[in-house]
Amino acid sequence: MRFGLFIPQGWRQDLTGIDPQQHWPVMRGLAQWADAGDAYESIWVYDHFHAVPEPNGEATHEAWSLVTAFGAVTERVRLGQMCTCMGYRNPAYLAKVATTADHVSGGRVEMGIGAGWYEHEWRAYGYGFPTAGERIAMLDEGVQIFRRLWTDGVATLDGRHYQVDGAQLSPLPLQAGGPPLWIAGGGEKKTLRIAAQHAAYTNFDGTPEGFAHKSEILRGHCEAVGRPFDEITRSANYNVVIGRTQAEVDDRLAWVHEHLRQTVPDSADREFAQWSRGPLVGTPEQIVEKLRELEGLGMTYAITYFAEAAYDRSGIELFTSEVVPHLR
Repeated sequence: MRFGLFIPQGWRQDLTGIDPQQHWPVMRGLAQWADAGDAYESIWVYDHFHAVPEPNGEATHEAWSLVTAFGAVTERVRLGQMCTCMGYRNPAYLAKVATTADHVSGGRVEMGIGAGWYEHEWRAYGYGFPTAGERIAMLDEGVQIFRRLWTDGVATLDGRHYQVDGAQLSPLPLQAGGPPLWIAGGGEKKTLRIAAQHAAYTNFDGTPEGFAHKSEILRGHCEAVGRPFDEITRSANYNVVIGRTQAEVDDRLAWVHEHLRQTVPDSADREFAQWSRGPLVGTPEQIVEKLRELEGLGMTYAITYFAEAAYDRSGIELFTSEVVPHLR
């Protein structure tokens, strides 16, 4: 199994209370810590503008700026976004941004891409809020533009949502054909079909039941488009709460709950309920058992998130030393 690590960027209330002048040093330090070891193949950020679970004005640093910056201060880890919203940037421009980041990093960029969902920030930034079908169609057209630019250096597409006419890209990405595409989302009729057509990786529901179901839907789309199902690596994202004993797990859960109460009091109980039921909440032995179950279902790339990462690395270090070696 392969592992990725989310770097706190504020979006999930995970830089709250830290002086803004220290945000970049904190993020850079975690990125370089992951880069120095070999447990994590990749580091990740979210592509959002307003904080969750409610837009309360907390820091939310921009994803592609961070990807490029991480590329300049690390040497080994791959660099991803979970996931870039197609509607937030013209796809020809985004292909250019990703290509520059690929050069800065020496060819380590991943392209996580999806249709987007956070209505509040869509409308606040002036993008409107197209229907789900329209957003997915935008995803499909945008991916086509990526492919043409990254492969041929020029793209023309007269689509319903995007029109490019001889758009040029030079130089090409360092990675032949461009950064690997991660199609994120579990929409069964359209998103997973786009994944079957274009994705190197998928990212969807990480519970055993949900993962198994989405995998079978993806398999059907692969058969329909004539693509080998096993060509696509299936990943999922996980909130991790880990302790050596159940008492330590309970203490960490209590910290998460209290942190949420301080930052998003109206949403804290609801968010905490989701945290406490997560698949990767427990002791190292319990988490290893759950990951082995998921691996048996075909989940071979776990991207991990630790709520306390900016304040306390002990949970990440415990996961790294007591969980990762059993799955690598």
